[in-house]
Amino acid sequence: MTRNADMEQVAGDFYAENFAKDASEGSLILNLGPQHPSTHGVLRVLVELDGEYVLRAEPVIGYLHRMHEKMAEVKTAAQYIPNMGRVDYGHAIAWNWAFVGAVERLAGIEVPPRAEYVRVITCELNRIASHLLWWGAYLLDLGAFTPIMYAFDDREKILDILQSPTGARLTFSYFRIGGVARDLDEDCVKAIREFIPWMRSRLPMYKEFVSDNIILRRRIEGVGVFEPDLCRRYGATGPVSRGSGLAYDVRRDEPYSVYPKLDFVVPTSDLMDARGRYDVRMEEMAQSLNIIESCLDQMPEGDTLVKGAPKPSWKVPKGETYFAVEGGRGKIGVHLVSDGGKNMYRVKLRSPSYSNLSLFAEASRGTLLADAVAILGSLDLIIPEIDR
Repeated sequence: MTRNADMEQVAGDFYAENFAKDASEGSLILNLGPQHPSTHGVLRVLVELDGEYVLRAEPVIGYLHRMHEKMAEVKTAAQYIPNMGRVDYGHAIAWNWAFVGAVERLAGIEVPPRAEYVRVITCELNRIASHLLWWGAYLLDLGAFTPIMYAFDDREKILDILQSPTGARLTFSYFRIGGVARDLDEDCVKAIREFIPWMRSRLPMYKEFVSDNIILRRRIEGVGVFEPDLCRRYGATGPVSRGSGLAYDVRRDEPYSVYPKLDFVVPTSDLMDARGRYDVRMEEMAQSLNIIESCLDQMPEGDTLVKGAPKPSWKVPKGETYFAVEGGRGKIGVHLVSDGGKNMYRVKLRSPSYSNLSLFAEASRGTLLADAVAILGSLDLIIPEIDR
């Protein structure tokens, strides 16, 4: 066992011992994770049960901490971009954007118009791929095996498209300070235009095949009700808060890039339960298709990287800034501080999964253990994003 793994084990055992001290007589302490299918990564959830009912649940994080924020202090801005693709492998392009957007805002760099449209197109394609990953894995958690096959079939089409301009299929490092690494060629644009009607035809099938299925409805309707106040208190964003009727979307409420020029709806649900969060994500895929199509129709000719783009050794100007984008799980924020030196002085990352997970302990209290798993899955957590 390595020294870090040994320290994590000691810390985890200490946490478990203290958790057990407060246990009620006759209750059962159960570990979900850190190696458990329902946690989708090395997340540990300590649960105290009275029969099948959850008395308490406490997430234990830190098993995957990789020091992304600390690494920013020993890298130039250009060298740090690949880190962003490894924070959230589900929607890596959004994290690319949050970081380069912060650097561009601080340095006063204006991105060419065509590059802005390319950014939106690739980011929205990646958002659909992220939601498909969640959809398939969530249904697998709930006992349905077949849907993940359909989800990955459609997701592969997106990854094939994104591989052309980015050279990657998962941990993208595509954005550059002042634009993107490569333009969308004719074949890529053609593939995107062919994918849009294909995906639109799949969504009604998903609804008939899965969403309206009575077994799924019984598992998620009325389960995990999040009142709007609960979302506000824990800083929940994205589909989690929109599933509770809070119509907040960074693309619309803190507009950036060309999103103000695009006509799209911010889906919300008043159900406030796991079903509401499910419905929001399904509708978001349809809205992303509309956004992509609008961008293809409006995209101008021109450069996709600002002339005289910063070199790898370029120094970020002295100052402090914050930039946010709408990721697949909610609001992604980058707080950047530079002293004008070779490396950045400080980078602080705002992770939506961390905030969304924080409400689980309160929301799961009093539920059945099986429903707690359904609630956890409805949050669409990416554990590397929590353990940055």
